Amino acid sequence: MEKSECTVTLMSNRSSTLSTAEVRKPLVASSAVREFARGGFHGTTIADVAREAKISPAYVFKLFPNKELLFVAALEECFAQVIAALEAGADSAQDQKPDSILYSMGDAYAELVADRTLLLLQVHAQSVAEIPEIGEALRRGLASVTGFAKSRSRASDDDVQRFMAYGQLCHLIVTARIDEIPESWAMLLSHNIRHPA
Repeated sequence: MEKSECTVTLMSNRSSTLSTAEVRKPLVASSAVREFARGGFHGTTIADVAREAKISPAYVFKLFPNKELLFVAALEECFAQVIAALEAGADSAQDQKPDSILYSMGDAYAELVADRTLLLLQVHAQSVAEIPEIGEALRRGLASVTGFAKSRSRASDDDVQRFMAYGQLCHLIVTARIDEIPESWAMLLSHNIRHPA
């Protein structure tokens, strides 16, 4: 009994020692999401993220030794939010049939990216996926979304592929504002694609 109390005390002391950095990392990652979504990898500086996070650039470097790792942290935060939204969407499906679950996940994702921040971050990540750390983080994120969609919906591989493809089409429609163009080619691309009002 004394040993387990000692372990709890040691763990408690250790967590309080790490608390400043561990609390700051997610806050800085959230700030990085917003800044990288706005300016992309090349157009955003560590100082931009530090200003948004209201800390010094030196402290950002202490948490994330280079811009690539900071971008990766932002991308990981983005995909964590995507998975959480998909899970909430799946849980709210009218029934638990695969197509209903995928449909509800699609609605939840559309709501999540309505302000374009997470969507733009993903588009920027795709544009610099040749940077090894970023490409790897992007693939990990896409793997987690695809894996979650497959396991949670229990849909066929073809249906999950279509779900992911429509997600990418939605990115294109929203970023290029195709749904605002009253021309036949634009209406063809955006036909039956749901977006929150």
